[in-house]
Amino acid sequence: MKLLNKSFYYFLLATSFIVSCKEFIERPLDNKQIRIIAPANHIETNSYQLTFWWETHPDAFQYRLQVVSPNFSEAAKFILDTVVRSDKFTYTLEPGSYQWRVRGENGSSATLYTTGNFIIHPSSLKEQVVQLIAPAQNQYTSNPLTQYEWLKLYGAKQYRLQIDDHNFSDEQNLVLNALTDNPTYMNTFVAEGTYQFRVRAENDTETSKWSAVRNLTYDATPPAKVVLTSPANKQTVSKPVTLIWNALSDAEKYEVYVYKSDSVTLYSSGYPQIANSNTLVFNQGNANETLVWRVRAIDKAGNKGEMSDFFTFTLR
Repeated sequence: MKLLNKSFYYFLLATSFIVSCKEFIERPLDNKQIRIIAPANHIETNSYQLTFWWETHPDAFQYRLQVVSPNFSEAAKFILDTVVRSDKFTYTLEPGSYQWRVRGENGSSATLYTTGNFIIHPSSLKEQVVQLIAPAQNQYTSNPLTQYEWLKLYGAKQYRLQIDDHNFSDEQNLVLNALTDNPTYMNTFVAEGTYQFRVRAENDTETSKWSAVRNLTYDATPPAKVVLTSPANKQTVSKPVTLIWNALSDAEKYEVYVYKSDSVTLYSSGYPQIANSNTLVFNQGNANETLVWRVRAIDKAGNKGEMSDFFTFTLR
């Protein structure tokens, strides 16, 4: 029985070693290939917006996607060259003949490119949709001046940008309803809050479908002042020291400062340090050394709160 247990122990140890090695050792991708799913090779479509989709490879952590017109051997237009972490990428193109390719990459090697061809035919503007670029969905900002961006849509003469704070329930009473000839627009918020925005393309006779609706929150109010709780001020403690302060509901992270006894010189180049919760472990320093610390909160919009009071602690 003891022999069996010992054998089982070594089996688990070896299995663990193999799994650990797999996590840290990159397998070469040379001569391997990615299978493309969409758009299918030689497909013809009336949709200007396409989603490029391929199968992932277990040893690749990113994918290089390239699109040209009409093909890579006689490229008249180099449309796209981007690195993607997932297995999909959406992009809006003009009517024409295209060739695209994708390969998997890791830190030391890459697969062969897999290539596909497709044709986009001209179509009615009302069948198309505008693709938003910025701001990102659910973005927070502390800057009242915001730039909106989207991709050009073939056949469009101008673009209509709408911004609202009631989900477009009343189109006669919007925060903004503006026309622009360009695929960008600058707007300044006058009040904090969460807003929705969308864009559509227009010409003399048609309008496109509305883009997807995105949310944007304007927040210019910094978090409250942090209150330090542990170790208590002027307390003598042993390492490691767990620094604790009150958690704030509107804080996304905290900026922690640890100084030498002069309250001015940072203890090391590792400070200030960002903490994602209301605790941080300090495990440096020497016996009888006195250190000073303080913390401030940072919210999702990047607003920084007031610094906490200085606390000191002495190491045993």
